[in-house]
Amino acid sequence: MHTGILMVKYKLRKHIYEMKKLKNLLAVAAIVLSSSLFQSCGTDEDYYYILPNYPNALVTVKNAADSTIFLQLDDFTTVYPVNVRESPYGGKEVRALVNFTPCNADPHGHNGAVFINWMDSILTKPAVPGTGSESDDEYGSDPVEIVNDWVTIAEDGYLTLRFRTKWGNSGIAHRVNLLTGVNPDDPYEVEFRHDAEGDDERKWGDGLVAFSLKDLPDTEGKTVTLKLRWQSYSGMKQANFKFCSRKTTESANLLHGSPKFVTEIE
Repeated sequence: MHTGILMVKYKLRKHIYEMKKLKNLLAVAAIVLSSSLFQSCGTDEDYYYILPNYPNALVTVKNAADSTIFLQLDDFTTVYPVNVRESPYGGKEVRALVNFTPCNADPHGHNGAVFINWMDSILTKPAVPGTGSESDDEYGSDPVEIVNDWVTIAEDGYLTLRFRTKWGNSGIAHRVNLLTGVNPDDPYEVEFRHDAEGDDERKWGDGLVAFSLKDLPDTEGKTVTLKLRWQSYSGMKQANFKFCSRKTTESANLLHGSPKFVTEIE
């Protein structure tokens, strides 16, 4: 096995490259700290660094009409995985962290082709309607922190959150939910709820969850402010995200423009 940083060659279409400059910040920053052997399907003269132990994209794993899968990287960009034909998650659409290498292969109508080195799904669930005064009993009100991170983002009809809270050693599963309808004057205000299920607060730990926003009112192509509220360890907090209702993106022929829905956290 080689030591040091492995330099992987590949040629990438310009619009995919520009998108990945944002998605790859974590990998690029960590390159100098790692050594490993890596497999690539690139064959051109452009060089790029890949860190195989870290994800370089947050995606939605989607099933195409022909039962193959493709990966949605943001509101506008899809890629075709050359080495995975059927979804490991069956017919379920999920959000996932992935490490992939772009390839000079047939993109099958998408914006590009990639070789998946590894992929790991994250908890993906729908948002639920709030129950007013009964929400505390039903969904909990235990404190949690939202981490301002590259995976904390509203895109492709999902709100994906990295959260941090205190965990015990009891093996008790915590419950997390996203409540809608919490503000009758603003349908785009939602609330993150955490129920520790009585678990001891011994050590800090992080989790990832993605909530489908398909039941929110259609923004009809407009960008609106999605307000997220949660009970932190220092009181109620709020973060604002730019949100536009999800569009149908089965092939690159349906995609227009460049990504513009960037998370804003205040």
